[in-house]
Amino acid sequence: MDTQKEAYKVEAYELLAELETSLLELEAAPDNYDLVDRVFRAMHTIKGSGAMFGFDDIAEFTHSVESVFDLVREGRIPVTTHLVNLALRARDHIKQMLDCSDGHAPVDQAQASEILQGFQAALLEQSAGVTQVLVSSQAQTPEPVQALEVAPKAPQENTPPVEKIFRIRFRPKENIFQNGTNPLGLLNELAGLGQCRTIAYTDKLPLAEKFNPEKCYLYWDILLNTTAAQEAIRDVFIFVEESCALSIELIETLEGVPDAEKHKRLGEILVERGDLDLSKVEKALRGQKRLGEILVKSKQVSPEKIQSALAEQAFVQTARQTREQQSAATSVRVAAEKLDTLVNLVGELVTVQARLGQKAATTRDPELLAISEVVERLTAELRDNTLSIRMLPIEVTFSKLRRLVRDLSNELGKSISLKTEGGDTELDKTVIEQLSDPLVHILRNSIDHGIESPAQRQSAGKPEQGVISLKAEHSGANVLIHISDDGAGIDPEQIRRKAIEKGLLAPDAERSEKEILQMIFLPGFSTAQAVTNVSGRGVGMDVVKRSMESLRGAIELQSRKGVGTTITLKLPLTLAIIDGLLVEIESGKYVLPLSAIEECVELSRADVAKTHGRNILNIRGQIVPFVPLRQRFGITSEPPAYEQVVINEVDGHRVGIVVDRVIGEHQIVIKTMNTLYKEVEEISGATILGDGTVALILDVQKLLKEVNQDQLAA
Repeated sequence: MDTQKEAYKVEAYELLAELETSLLELEAAPDNYDLVDRVFRAMHTIKGSGAMFGFDDIAEFTHSVESVFDLVREGRIPVTTHLVNLALRARDHIKQMLDCSDGHAPVDQAQASEILQGFQAALLEQSAGVTQVLVSSQAQTPEPVQALEVAPKAPQENTPPVEKIFRIRFRPKENIFQNGTNPLGLLNELAGLGQCRTIAYTDKLPLAEKFNPEKCYLYWDILLNTTAAQEAIRDVFIFVEESCALSIELIETLEGVPDAEKHKRLGEILVERGDLDLSKVEKALRGQKRLGEILVKSKQVSPEKIQSALAEQAFVQTARQTREQQSAATSVRVAAEKLDTLVNLVGELVTVQARLGQKAATTRDPELLAISEVVERLTAELRDNTLSIRMLPIEVTFSKLRRLVRDLSNELGKSISLKTEGGDTELDKTVIEQLSDPLVHILRNSIDHGIESPAQRQSAGKPEQGVISLKAEHSGANVLIHISDDGAGIDPEQIRRKAIEKGLLAPDAERSEKEILQMIFLPGFSTAQAVTNVSGRGVGMDVVKRSMESLRGAIELQSRKGVGTTITLKLPLTLAIIDGLLVEIESGKYVLPLSAIEECVELSRADVAKTHGRNILNIRGQIVPFVPLRQRFGITSEPPAYEQVVINEVDGHRVGIVVDRVIGEHQIVIKTMNTLYKEVEEISGATILGDGTVALILDVQKLLKEVNQDQLAA
């Protein structure tokens, strides 16, 4: 039962995320009844599954909110911003209930009463057909919230409800009892919708000695004459759809005066229900001539047209079967820890495969080389497939940000819409988990500092509603995320004045506009005039830059005063396995991430002498600074006559890393470093090479920090 409770909580958190997204979309399109159905079904599932697995408080509270959206679904009350606000608060309260079950702070029952009383007031204002909601709220000790009581909707005059006959085939899986489900309760609930005829099938019952009381061997056909919609019938089975084979078909609409002559023959019904194959019907009727033969003999239709009609029938049937097979694909929920373990094992396999390849190349054994090539191919396929399992669409993160933009813009009295693009772009699960906070910081700055108030925008000739855009796209082995706004932009002169005021820049220092804009990423830097609960403490953009560096990513800022600002985040697809360039200094081996490397050039003793200690190169007319790793790492031995300079492109600048030798490209499985090495900024991790030796992964961002600081101080 504990396992099932955990499964419910995982599903409930997913449903709450979907509920929030649907509510925000519904606020923008209040007449979209598909969204209303999505909201209702999410609440209905949370309620029903909660009651099934012992979360009675969640079921009771959600039932009250669900009753309100049932009225919305029936068109009896409209969707308003106030109603959406209450529903979002209810969603947050349900999440608190779930968190409480994990040992978090207890929920506030007074808050629950306040939310439902808000629904009461809204319903009384909007609908005369809704009665007072029963909520007990004694002083100091609120009682559990009871369900809403709703007056039945009065039928309109002269418009009797349309009766419909549905055929329902309900075949539960044998293990349905293990989910806490009693099929008899479902059949009773179905009978409450109208006139019902149930036929039970017992042909799957085993002999007594093989009978297992924990398994369900029965299945049913149900005929239902009802005025309810097909969706209401499906709602009866909403909690067991994955535990049964279910079909609901409308077979007759009883409207107007029934036609006594209009009825289906026995063979048609059996074939339509799938209980009898058409060929068997034809075999039973073989004594009679087939319809096609009769029509051809009477010359009412040509044989060719009969063949064409039969071909169409077969084609449609085949297409339907193919479609059913495609839609039958299922997914399996797997714990994240198991995926992490799998990726680690694949990483170890990549390392072992590299050692095998190196050994095969050394021995030159043809058979061993052939085995090594097969293992390399299979390892590559396994690696790619394993990493793809951990990839998630970035829409998961984008959806969470819509609520932030909505609530914060309302708090600041601004009108802002959030537009997203490229939500299907996939990133590694680990990257997505660490991306949320940086995006929140950037959006809060855009809302607070970027987008102007409606009055300011109107005076500037802009639409009153500001726009923030989130766009994700692939770029080689990276993903680019662009966060743009059409706000006031950033004033470089204001940043310059603040930097001089804080002592970060000399008054007579000359800096380009791009360099000035980069100063907003310095610790403690802020242009806000006052500290608020939204921004102004100077920690947001510094946090963003450090987060990007920890993800081996980069951040770029572009802004035009009065037009808007665009921040671009450059992120690797995965943090587990990367392509790197293996280099050597003295006897030590190091790895540089291949994604940032542009080219490699030679550096002779004469080239070094020409720099006069300034560590710069002239590469095809462009001045490129370089970092001599021998000097940086304190290696005093004599360097080779010709060193190698690996040119990297970082944050829009080209910088060289000087090494003794470039060995070649390698696929690198990243291993985390011991905490003893956390102060070594130039190293971001390590990897094990094919011969078993360890190579350190260089952090190019940190290596270049020294160069940038020297340039700023110059």
